[in-house]
Amino acid sequence: MTTGFRSRHGVVSATFVADEVRLLRGLVGELVELIYDDVPPRRSEVAEDSLAAIVGDLGSPEPPEDAVLQRLFPTAYEDDDESAGDFRRFTERGLRDGKVKNAELVLESLGDPEYSDQVTVSLNPEETQSWLRTFTDLRLALGTRLGVEQDDEDAWEKLPEEDPRRHVYGVYVWLGWVQESLIQSLS
Repeated sequence: MTTGFRSRHGVVSATFVADEVRLLRGLVGELVELIYDDVPPRRSEVAEDSLAAIVGDLGSPEPPEDAVLQRLFPTAYEDDDESAGDFRRFTERGLRDGKVKNAELVLESLGDPEYSDQVTVSLNPEETQSWLRTFTDLRLALGTRLGVEQDDEDAWEKLPEEDPRRHVYGVYVWLGWVQESLIQSLS
């Protein structure tokens, strides 16, 4: 099992066992799928809206139906539906692209455990930021799906071993621990 991230001579690194790498690759891949799941493909034709022509493809002004996507892409203006819709329309596609770019950078830096029982990851500053952002997105996604709330650790610990939510919660906690080790390695 990984000992978490460490910083040595300005290089941030961690060694993960193959199962951890496969778990991370699977979670990050599912995150990418989820982020683009309800987004129509980009259009190549010129937009009718002149601002849209400058900005590019526009998203929907409607918030996503999926609770995880609502958490990852929250409404900007709770008290003004029109402004919230405009903001979402012009920014959400870029936010989604940014999250996917971070996730893809994590996948690239993570490598493939096929030929080794462990993988050592060494991160440059850009990769470090991508890892931090992707860990945040993964934890938001898992926490939302599970219904994790502040200060409810005891309830999760009391779940029976055979309850699959207990194992997913364990992954959620592990991701938090790895993320915290990355944050601490930066200070």
